[in-house]
Amino acid sequence: MADAYVGEIRIFAGSYAPSGWAFCDGSLIPIRRNPALFSIIGVQYGGDGQLTFALPDLRGRAAMHQGAGPGLTPRSIGAPGGSSTVTLTQDQMPAHNHLAECDVQPTTNTPSGTIWTNTVGRGSAAIYAPLSNPTTTTLNPQSVVVTGSSLPHNNKQPYLGMNFIICLEGEFPPRS
Repeated sequence: MADAYVGEIRIFAGSYAPSGWAFCDGSLIPIRRNPALFSIIGVQYGGDGQLTFALPDLRGRAAMHQGAGPGLTPRSIGAPGGSSTVTLTQDQMPAHNHLAECDVQPTTNTPSGTIWTNTVGRGSAAIYAPLSNPTTTTLNPQSVVVTGSSLPHNNKQPYLGMNFIICLEGEFPPRS
């Protein structure tokens, strides 16, 4: 692949890495085999820095520019982040209502020792019925309990599987 800098990463539609390129799959590379690439990326993606260094691992990841910006947290080269699954918390749920209804006649406007009925109250209107009222209807317990099992779910944008490859042999990138 012509005109590539050592350390340059490209997306490749083939099922193999072309000559002079390697998959960005986190493989460990001997430093002695590729000192030019080691001098560019060091051990930012892994390796011991004495005998080996690791290629970036972009399997199942999206690349993100390093640094920071307005409203963004800092990102360092080689630092992974994010999660392929997420578990929603109660605070992340949209605002919504759970209606509970009771079909007994209200007799009081005092809530102590009573149940709330389905009567809309204005002012001092009676909206409660005594718990001892023999016509009291028991609400289904599932109508007022927490639901959901707090299991994580996939959280991925639409994607297309392709290969990221890194240049092992090419022109050494000049500093500007």
